[in-house]
Amino acid sequence: MTALLSTLAPDALVTVIGGSGFLGRYIVQRLAEAGYRVRVVVRHPDRALFLKPLGDLGQIQLVRGDIGSDASMAQAFAGASAGVNLVGILDEKGGQKFAAVQAEGAGRAARAAAAAGIDHFVQVSAIGANPASPVPYARTKADGEAAVRAAIPAATILRPSLVVGPEDQFLNRFAAMARFSPVLPVIAGDSRFQPVYVLDVAAAVLGALKRGDAAGRTYELGGPDVLSFRAILQMINAETHRHRTLVEVPSGIARLMGRIGDILPFMPMTSDQLAMLQNDNIVGPNMPGLAELGVTPTPMATFVPAMLERYRASGRFHQNAD
Repeated sequence: MTALLSTLAPDALVTVIGGSGFLGRYIVQRLAEAGYRVRVVVRHPDRALFLKPLGDLGQIQLVRGDIGSDASMAQAFAGASAGVNLVGILDEKGGQKFAAVQAEGAGRAARAAAAAGIDHFVQVSAIGANPASPVPYARTKADGEAAVRAAIPAATILRPSLVVGPEDQFLNRFAAMARFSPVLPVIAGDSRFQPVYVLDVAAAVLGALKRGDAAGRTYELGGPDVLSFRAILQMINAETHRHRTLVEVPSGIARLMGRIGDILPFMPMTSDQLAMLQNDNIVGPNMPGLAELGVTPTPMATFVPAMLERYRASGRFHQNAD
């Protein structure tokens, strides 16, 4: 049975680790709109100055910090009432390793929060997190969840499916590819996704902090649309009016692309990402989700057309000749 947490004060200080990324900016804005003071901990505060105007004067504080440092995390949570950890990586380029960032780092952040007396804590993980997975990304996500729960049993775990929105690296990547390439590669085309709007995930984080019944629970976040990878590419084709040919990529060639992607940054995927593409990424049966956090899922049709119109030949002024 889950324990209920006390309500956060209206002007409580919430520490957000890794708040300058695609998802982080919306979470910071949502927390600020709710009246909380927000301490955003990032490695390069000078690159996160765009966050400051999302709140009132002095409401959003940028702090240099590293999830790999015990001292840094202790400073990050000093005086805070709640914490959110968003730090994660999609590949191991740049010297960062899945285990160090997603498992050890998550545990380090949670232990520092616990030492500061914090029990309102949200760990953003991912659907597919599994301690027995052969894929390091998924395995270390699960290890991070376990480390967080060991430090803060009342922590809330959020596992989003594919997060989409204006700055995402999925829809935008393939829409940009459609600008120049006569074909779009279909890799594991039958795998299903449940894309979730970035604003809905931000609202879920706020709900997890505010709702006492969210303590100690795990939620899987997916939108109302369940689409195969092939169907997502077809949607991109339709919304960009590019009508590129979809070409099925044989498994052997896909594996070769993944191995090249492990080394070179311009490839569309790494070996780990290929392995994840080959599995469904949808909310599990009977798992609580957005609705249980008070969030109404947003259909893709309400935001994708406006989001992708810039990839049309004449932008929003494009006249469809179909």
